[in-house]
Amino acid sequence: MSLQDADEAAEGTTPDTIHQPGLWRDNGWTAKVLKSEEGDGWAVAMIKDGEPEPALIGPWTMGRDKRNPKPLDTAAFNVLVKTASEVIRRHEQHLHAINHQNVVVEVNGERITVTLDLVADEYEPHAILAAQDAYGEPLASVKVAANFKLKAASAVAWIESDYAKPGSSRSR
Repeated sequence: MSLQDADEAAEGTTPDTIHQPGLWRDNGWTAKVLKSEEGDGWAVAMIKDGEPEPALIGPWTMGRDKRNPKPLDTAAFNVLVKTASEVIRRHEQHLHAINHQNVVVEVNGERITVTLDLVADEYEPHAILAAQDAYGEPLASVKVAANFKLKAASAVAWIESDYAKPGSSRSR
């Protein structure tokens, strides 16, 4: 069965529970055993309900006859769900780290946290530069270019400019 067939098997708003040797659907996940693309061996695709792409595709064990795949079972399915969930969690953490940066600086004896959050807008990508005091109270926020580089020096310069938009000559 192809990856497209596995994707189609995972579609549906309220999928039923299925426990078959090559297809398990339960707890919001579908595991589908597939013939390897290279033709020698088997793979398993883990697809989270509602997602168009598998979260995980990995090798699958051969059965005792060395030609057919080992059947899925509860223990294997649970391990696959845990592994696929971890892959998704790490991906989300990576995206957050890329799209959210912060630096803590001290200016005039005050500790200020400056954050930069990228906004991946298709038509106007940009970022939001913001500052908070030591108690988490907002001090300022301004829209900046998506390629703005947040470093301690750029944060201090922004604070010392009375939070004027970087690159502009006007004050707040």
